[in-house]
Amino acid sequence: MKKTSVLFLFIALCLCIISCIKCEPSTLNPFDTLQDSKNDSRDKIVVISDLHLGNDLSYSETVAHLKRLEEFLAEIRTSKTVKELVIAGDMIDDWYIPTRTDTYGGGTQADFVRKTVNSNKGVFDELNKIIKEKRVKVTYIPGNHDMGFTAENINIAMPGVNQARDGGDKFGIGTYNPDGYPEIAIEHGHRYDFFCSIAPGANESEAPGATLPPGYFFARIAANSFVNPTSKEAATKVPEVILNNEGDPEQYSKHQYYKLWKFVMEEVIYVSDNFSEPIIKTNVGNFTKTYSINDIMPRNSDTDGSIQMNLYNGLFTQANWDARSQYNNVDIMTDINDAISGSLNTEFLDNQSKVQYFHNSDSKVRVVIFGHTHKPMIKPFKNLEGKDCIYANSGTWEDLKTRNKSAAIDQDAEKMNFLIVAPVNSDKKKLHIGLYQYKYGKHVLGESSEISL
Repeated sequence: MKKTSVLFLFIALCLCIISCIKCEPSTLNPFDTLQDSKNDSRDKIVVISDLHLGNDLSYSETVAHLKRLEEFLAEIRTSKTVKELVIAGDMIDDWYIPTRTDTYGGGTQADFVRKTVNSNKGVFDELNKIIKEKRVKVTYIPGNHDMGFTAENINIAMPGVNQARDGGDKFGIGTYNPDGYPEIAIEHGHRYDFFCSIAPGANESEAPGATLPPGYFFARIAANSFVNPTSKEAATKVPEVILNNEGDPEQYSKHQYYKLWKFVMEEVIYVSDNFSEPIIKTNVGNFTKTYSINDIMPRNSDTDGSIQMNLYNGLFTQANWDARSQYNNVDIMTDINDAISGSLNTEFLDNQSKVQYFHNSDSKVRVVIFGHTHKPMIKPFKNLEGKDCIYANSGTWEDLKTRNKSAAIDQDAEKMNFLIVAPVNSDKKKLHIGLYQYKYGKHVLGESSEISL
C-alpha cells in the first residue's frame, strides 16, 4: 500500500511538471525574432550611442533610463544572433557638469571613470559580462562628450573592449567598419561640427595644449540651466553685438557665432547668472581657470567696434576651419558659416554622410551611421555611381530633460533608441537596417530600410 501511494505521488508530480511546462509561455529573445531574418546565426550588429552616463546621478543626463539600459544589454548578452554591439560615442560624460562643479573634484580622470562606473554599476556590470563572455564583440567609438578620455581610462570602465580610434594624438575621434563590412562606416559625427570637433591651438594664451572646443562650455552652461532652473523671463539677457564690417569674412563668421549663442542662451539653456561672474570651473583637458560666460560670448571691442572674444577668438577664418577639419581627419572641406549654423541646424551634420562618404569619389561606403545629434532617423541617398546608400542616426538614451522637477513625464516612452543591421535571410549582401525604440521594455520598430551591397 505504501509503495502504491509513493507511485501515485510520483506520477502526480510528473504530470504537474509537464502541465506547467505546457502552460508556461515560451519567451524568445527579441533580437532573435527579427522579421526577414533566418535568426539562425550570429549576424546582427546593434548600434547605440549617446548614453551620457554621468559621474553624479543628481545631475546626470541619464538616470530614469538606467534600468531599461541594463535590461537591453542583458538581452544582447543572452541573444543567440547578435554578433556585434557598437557604442558610437558619448558614453561616459565629463562635459555635462554644472558650471560651479569641479569636474574631477581634485582627482584624476581615472578616478572620475571609476566613480562613473560605480554610479552606473548595473549598466557596466552587463557590458563587462558581454565583453568577458566574448560571444558578442563590443566596440567603443569616442564622441565629443568623452573625447578627452584616454584609451587606458576607457579600459578601466570596460576591460578588453575594442576601441575604434583614429590613432596618434587624435584619440577623441574614430570610425569603425564592422567585421566583414567595409561598406559600413560608424562614427559619432562630431568631427564635422564647428562647436564639437577637436580644436587644437584654440586658446594657447589661456590654456596651452587645450583642445576642447566651444561645445564643452555650451554643455557646462546647459547643465547649470537644468540643475539650477530659471524662467525665460528671469534669465539674463545676451548683450547686443553689432556687425560693423559685413565685408570682413572673419567678422561675419564671428557674428554668425554670436547669433547662435544669443539664440541658445535666450531660448534653450537660459540661466540667471551674472555673465561677468567667474562660475565655470574647468580643471579638465588642460583648462585650469574659472571662466565667466562673457569669456565665451562675442562682444564689440571698445577700441574699434570689431567683434572679439576671450576664448576661441582665432577660430573664425576659413583657413583655420580647413586646418582644424584636416586635423580631425575630415576628407571634404566645408564652409565655415555652414558649419557654425549647422551646429544647431543639424541637417548639415546629417548630410555630412553624403558629403564625406556617398559623394566622395575615394569612398566605397554605402551605409553611414552617426550619433551626436540625438535625432534618430533613416535617410536614403544615392552615391556618385547612382547606387542606393543609407544614412542612419542612432539617437540617444538620455532622459527627457525638464526644468520642472515635479512634472509628470513618462520616461519609459521617451528616447532609448537603437539600430539593428542584419542580413536579410542570411544574405550578407542584402541588409535590413532598422531603427527601434526600447519602449516599455519592448523593441518597437520606428522605420526601416533595405539595401543591397
